[in-house]
Amino acid sequence: MRSRYGPPDVVRIEEVPTPEPGPGELLVRVHATTVNRTDCAYRGGTPAVTRLLFGWPHPRVQVLGTEFAGTVERAGNEVTAFSAGDRVFGYVEGSFGAHAEFLTVPQHGSVAHVPDDVDLTTAAAATEGAHYALAFARVARIRAGQDVLVLGATGGIGSAAVRLLTAGGVRVTAVAREHADVVAGLGADRVITAPAEGVPDDGQRYDAVLDAVGRSTFGRVRRLLAPSGVYVSSELGPGAQNIGLAALWPVMRGRHVRFPFPLHDQAMIRRIAGLLADGRFRPVIDRRYSLDRIIEAYEYVESGRKLGNVVIQVTDDEG
Repeated sequence: MRSRYGPPDVVRIEEVPTPEPGPGELLVRVHATTVNRTDCAYRGGTPAVTRLLFGWPHPRVQVLGTEFAGTVERAGNEVTAFSAGDRVFGYVEGSFGAHAEFLTVPQHGSVAHVPDDVDLTTAAAATEGAHYALAFARVARIRAGQDVLVLGATGGIGSAAVRLLTAGGVRVTAVAREHADVVAGLGADRVITAPAEGVPDDGQRYDAVLDAVGRSTFGRVRRLLAPSGVYVSSELGPGAQNIGLAALWPVMRGRHVRFPFPLHDQAMIRRIAGLLADGRFRPVIDRRYSLDRIIEAYEYVESGRKLGNVVIQVTDDEG
C-alpha cells in the first residue's frame, strides 16, 4: 500500500482488514497480480490529471493493483454468476486493490471465470495489455489483410497487440529494441530492431501504426502511413497532442490520429477469456516476484527492460 505519490519506495507491506463483499460482490482470494505501466502511473501520480481524479494532495486509494486472478472466497447473497471456489480473473482500474491477499469486485464488473486449461498466473497477466491492444484494433478499424506497424512490441501492450493481430490475419511488422526472437515467436511477419521513436523508413507503408509505448509522435511516423493510415498511441503525447489530433480526425483528409479509450467491462473480460480458452492469446511473462518484493517489481518495470508482463505471486496455492 502507499499513502502518498512518488517513486517505488513509497509502497510498503502492511496488514489491512479483509474487505467485506456487498450483496452483489465477490470476495476473491488473490493468487497472482501484476505490476504494469498503469500501476506505475497511478503510484507516481502522473500525468497530473491523475491526482485531480484520484486524490490531491494525497491519493484516496492506498492499495493499488489493476490485474488479478484467484478464487472466490465468498459471494454476496445477490450473486448468481459465481460461487465460492470458482477460479476468476479480472481488471479493476479505478477501484484498484489487486496488490493484496483479498479483493472485492462486483459480479457484473470486469471479472470472468478462468478457462479450464489456463493457470491463474497466466490469467492474472492477461488483461491490461490485451484490453489496450483490443482498443487499438477497434479505434483503428484494423481488419484481416491489412499491414500494421507495432512500436514497442516487447511490452505488455505491444506483445499482446502482435499476438492478437496476427491471430486475426493481420500482417504485422513489429519494432523492438531487443528480443527480436521472442517477438518473431509471437507471430510477427517482420521484426525491425530499433527504438520506438526512431523507426527507419524502408519504403513500407502501413494501414495503421500502433505506438504501444507512447515514445513516438504522429509527426515522426506520418511518413510511414498509407494515404488513409491511422496513428494510435497508448499515451497522450507531448502537450496531450494525441487527444487534440484525434478530435480532428472526422474532418481530416488522409493520414490521421485516433485515441484508444480502453473499455474494461464484463464484455471485454469475457472476450479475453474466450481468446485464452481457444489459445489465440497467451500473455508474455517476464519475471515473477513475491508480494514482499513488490518494490523491486516496480523498479524493474520502470527500468524499461521488461519483456511482456511482470507478475506478483501473492499466494502459492493455484486454487
